[in-house]
Amino acid sequence: QVQLVESGGGLVQAGDSLRLSCAVSGLSFSTYVLGWFRRAPGKEREFVAALSWTGGSTDYGDSVKGRFTIFRDNAKATVYLQMNSLKPEDTAVYYCARNFRYNDYHDEGAYDYWGQGTQVTVSS
Repeated sequence: QVQLVESGGGLVQAGDSLRLSCAVSGLSFSTYVLGWFRRAPGKEREFVAALSWTGGSTDYGDSVKGRFTIFRDNAKATVYLQMNSLKPEDTAVYYCARNFRYNDYHDEGAYDYWGQGTQVTVSS
């Protein structure tokens, strides 16, 4: 059974940092692209970041470039999202997901397994 479990969300103030974690089980963690998406209230799900299985290739959504960093620990089968300089517009439910196409990082249709999400709220 494949499971992706996010954690680390919470309520922070603008300018603060937060690190999200996504623990993966039930699949060969080190051979897949993993990504983070988010959904803000009343909006569609948005691509945030993705990371190749080697960790050598990353991609970020325009709204988070320079502030967020995605990285992974294959030994712990965990992918992380370090979020710095948080803004109120970063408020959303954040999801991690497995990309089965090894490309199309921004396309949520390229992801098949999803976590349940973790809420991040940034107050002004």
